[in-house]
Amino acid sequence: MLVCQCNVISRRDIVSTIQDFLAEDEWQFITPLKVYHSLNKRGRCCGCFPNVVDIIVETTEAWHREKATPEAEVIDFLDKLRAEHERMTQERAQANRERVDARLRKKKLRAA
Repeated sequence: MLVCQCNVISRRDIVSTIQDFLAEDEWQFITPLKVYHSLNKRGRCCGCFPNVVDIIVETTEAWHREKATPEAEVIDFLDKLRAEHERMTQERAQANRERVDARLRKKKLRAA
């Protein structure tokens, strides 16, 4: 299944990359940017990043279940991953609000 149409990246490509990272260090923090960098791509519209985060979570969960990692360690790691995702989402929303506010102030100054 195609996940990123801008870069033509499939789910299989993403899962394979994540598994390679997990083979190196199963507790490292994997982000969409890290996955894309490994594939020699960059986020363009970044609309696929939430789906990539979901794939990272699913693949990481499956990896640790397959390796029989104690459930408490898996949950702790995934909670950290979800918290980081939420923090990034909030930062992005704040940056968007600030950009819109700046545009509105600029328009008001021009109108005055």
